[in-house]
Amino acid sequence: MLAETMIAAARRAGADQADALTVRGQSVSIDMRNRTLEHAERAEGVEIGLRVLIGGRQACVSTSEHSPATIADMAERAVAMAKEAPVDDTLGLADPDQLASMREATSLQIADDRPDPQPDHLQQLALRAEAAALDQPGITQVESANAAFSRREVWLATSNGFSGGYGRSTHVISAVAITGEGLGMERDYAAESRIWADDLPEPEEIGRLAARRTLERAGSRKPPTGAFPILYDRRVAASLIGHLLSAVNGAAVARGSSWLRDALGTAVLPKGMDLVEDPHRLRYPSSRPFDAEGLATAKRSIVADGILQGWTLDLATGRKLGMDSTASAARGISSPPSPSISNVILTPGGQSRDQLIADMGRGLVVTSMLGSSINGTTGDYSRGAAGFWVENGQIAYPVNECTIAGNLRDMLMTLIAANDALPWRGSEVPSLLVEGMTVAGA
Repeated sequence: MLAETMIAAARRAGADQADALTVRGQSVSIDMRNRTLEHAERAEGVEIGLRVLIGGRQACVSTSEHSPATIADMAERAVAMAKEAPVDDTLGLADPDQLASMREATSLQIADDRPDPQPDHLQQLALRAEAAALDQPGITQVESANAAFSRREVWLATSNGFSGGYGRSTHVISAVAITGEGLGMERDYAAESRIWADDLPEPEEIGRLAARRTLERAGSRKPPTGAFPILYDRRVAASLIGHLLSAVNGAAVARGSSWLRDALGTAVLPKGMDLVEDPHRLRYPSSRPFDAEGLATAKRSIVADGILQGWTLDLATGRKLGMDSTASAARGISSPPSPSISNVILTPGGQSRDQLIADMGRGLVVTSMLGSSINGTTGDYSRGAAGFWVENGQIAYPVNECTIAGNLRDMLMTLIAANDALPWRGSEVPSLLVEGMTVAGA
């Protein structure tokens, strides 16, 4: 195993502790436009990364070359770099009795066991998505229709005795449709991603959805300015929960740069609302049997009945805060572990999206956002948005070029959830109604 070879090289070079990661990947992506091949890309390769620890110091190195001479050289270079790094007494591998016993992921079904799709098959999927979009009256062109597949195999080895790995596959179909011309042009998209090809919707469904979303955007204009309720459509609602998850990340809390740094054990969501992380959901995109430090992952409650239950921690941030790791470490080939979230589920509400729109009376439905100004310390929030204006409880017209603003702590406490969350997402979050935000439009 390459990872174990790197560990041995690190120990020979003088490292006290080490962990190594290997990633073997392959991918194929096909883009169609005007019913002809626009772009085809295929990539494959192996990358290796090594982290060494010496007396509270650490360094990471990586390469795509894995000859014995290269591995020996990278180990020596990593040790030399670590000796020059600042001391952090919280750094260090897990105790051996903390390590996961499950060291593969067959039971999680996160790798499609069917043969990999061939490029001509992906081309046909993209063509079908494009044709379905172009068949809708009012669609002037399809900017792109894409079908892609990737497979990754990850292996982690550590000097404290852990060695394990798993594979992961991803199938994707997407389409971007356009209506109108010049300044009246509008575009929107639809995309779906699955671990298993059998779980993907038909490409025609994706193409038609891209077209419908685009046609609904025709004639967009600025909304009025003022304080209004805002409904975050399920397409973008997960971003709100993402801000909460960032604020409970142990790295931000340990730095004192989180707007929820003093909120442990207090209400951060409305009563009755739960936010759960489940790394063991079958066929889900972020499922994993162990984290990047070899600790066993498990289902846990982040928020229960609106009350914040705990931070998201790896070993180092846990030690900084005097807590145990939540087995949430993630890392790249050339970076050290840091806390990260896998699959999360927010409690759905009892009303449909349309019922929430009817209850709004007058306000904004947000379906897309761009740019952001988020103050991680105070929670002040401002983003560009587009979507639909609501009058008398009904969608009146599409809007663009507006800004929405508020404070995340206040916004999250007013949430009302719909019952329309979609499966297969790493964040299973329904549409969310927020009271009293500021809209800057016309």
